[in-house]
Amino acid sequence: MKKELPYWDEMEQGFVTRTLTEMINKTGTWRTFKPVIDHSRCTKCRWCIIYCPEPCIHMEASNSDEKVIIDYDFCKGCGICAEECPVKVIDMVEE
Repeated sequence: MKKELPYWDEMEQGFVTRTLTEMINKTGTWRTFKPVIDHSRCTKCRWCIIYCPEPCIHMEASNSDEKVIIDYDFCKGCGICAEECPVKVIDMVEE
């Protein structure tokens, strides 16, 4: 019998890890555009987290609420998160 894979929301956070080299070398310093999230309209669907090719977007809990956070030290400004956002609340802003 084939084992079914868990849905994305059943996986533990942090299943993508960084190497020591990546932690030492901040890779987001050369981007020309950065994603900015309108948190007042964000539905917290987590699509940006799923599609980000770098593990630089995550959820952060604060005062019984969750918020999508972008780690700009590692964000390369590719814009995939903005393109894939179903409610278009991520804008690519020039640095």
